[in-house]
Amino acid sequence: MLSRRKFLVTTGAALALPPLSWGAVEVPSVLDHILLGCSDLDLGIAFVEKHTGIRAAFGGVHPGRGTRNALLSLGEKHYLEIIAPDPAQAGSSDHYGLQKLVEPRLVGWAAHPGDLNQFSTRLRDAGLAFKGPTPGSRKRPDGRLLQWKTLNLNDDQSGLLPFFIEWSTDTVHPSVDAPAGCKIVYFSMSTPSHAALERISTLLDLYVPVDQSEKPQLHARIAGPDGRAMALTS
Repeated sequence: MLSRRKFLVTTGAALALPPLSWGAVEVPSVLDHILLGCSDLDLGIAFVEKHTGIRAAFGGVHPGRGTRNALLSLGEKHYLEIIAPDPAQAGSSDHYGLQKLVEPRLVGWAAHPGDLNQFSTRLRDAGLAFKGPTPGSRKRPDGRLLQWKTLNLNDDQSGLLPFFIEWSTDTVHPSVDAPAGCKIVYFSMSTPSHAALERISTLLDLYVPVDQSEKPQLHARIAGPDGRAMALTS
């Protein structure tokens, strides 16, 4: 397990912060992407650009899920997904409660553990309940189809644990061609049930720093190319 470190507490969703004092990059290798939820996609894109200097590109819509997104590369195999309600799918379910958000916030994250069929066998052997693997897809504005499979734990520890994703071998990972220049330099979880979350995180090979806090929260820090930084919480 990675050593736990004190995360700079922020009351807002993003702040311009000084350089990291501890020097080391603390990002789990299995992290695929983080989801920044907002009530309006254009406002979410502007929010991220203001705090990083990089403008995310429209990614497409999720048919039947009521959402659309914009993407920003955060380095190799990592990216930011800004996710918001799709006005063209009015009346769809709002899984992340996006319409109620008054400011952009982290609403989840995805991990890539490798072959999801093999991973699901591990979960069964460990007695963990889950749904999937379930196929998914999204058409990009240029017409290219992205395809993947996902697996969701029945108990995600109040949204702290990720869903798991396996990209199709013929799909280009979004971190490759989404707007570049930013990098994720810190990611952690915190919860009142610190010991229990640390145990299951280790069981799932997540290797995410886990801290004690009054309520469950995700924390991420994204560095922009011009020295600005954005701290995000759930």
